[in-house]
Amino acid sequence: MKKIILISAMIAVVLTACNKVPISGRNQLNLVSDSEVLQSSLASYKEYMSKATKSTQTVKSEQVTRVGRKIAAATEAYLNANGMSDQTKNFAWEFNLVKDSQLNAFCMPGGKIVVYEGIMNIISSDDELAVVLGHEVAHAVAKHSNERLSNQKALQYGGAILGAITQNASQSTQSLANTVFGLGANYGVMLPFSRKHETEADNIGLVLMTMAGYNPDCALSFWQKMSVYGSNTKAEFMSTHPSDATRIANLQKQLPQVKEKYKSYLKVKY
Repeated sequence: MKKIILISAMIAVVLTACNKVPISGRNQLNLVSDSEVLQSSLASYKEYMSKATKSTQTVKSEQVTRVGRKIAAATEAYLNANGMSDQTKNFAWEFNLVKDSQLNAFCMPGGKIVVYEGIMNIISSDDELAVVLGHEVAHAVAKHSNERLSNQKALQYGGAILGAITQNASQSTQSLANTVFGLGANYGVMLPFSRKHETEADNIGLVLMTMAGYNPDCALSFWQKMSVYGSNTKAEFMSTHPSDATRIANLQKQLPQVKEKYKSYLKVKY
């Protein structure tokens, strides 16, 4: 009876803790509060920036700030106009270029975005930079960090349920069940969710850069460059990111509908 109560309670918690992602409309699990995530992420961000070396490339630093602020402004304007101003009410946008040769950028919850000098070396326009920053802003707005933490909590609940179910089984059966659960959780849930987040950030980022007045067609040229200079050789099913080919194919599919739906924004300047 206790097993049934435990399982029922855990399932009820998971089923009732859902939000909708802005723009994509996807239902997402949310078992953690914004305040929890923002507090810990801000501490991590401050620690990272205290050790990182800010770029001395003034023109490129200003470019990152300019394009980032335009996308953030367009994003907030859209959310405000559609009754979702609460999605970014606790955000404090920051866009920094740091000295690092990697072809990378990252986003912390709350709108803290860092771009590496390495990726700027293959970016030839504000439009291509908007692809990167739109993607990172999308991660923040979609609250992917919250969802990833929530999924980890849900997996803990799942482990507890598994333990309750197998507690009277033999030690070898329990060990095998835990091993299978661990592998399934990683390759069946956490990694696919990471790839889902990346694809969703690509799609939402395409919309955000378009609303900010940038040319979404440049998403293709940018990722084609990335496929040459930053090729991901890891098997896709074992990676947290989709392959470059998958990513480009997805963007090619999304572009026509994004340009049609958001064409009125293409010449807007924030």
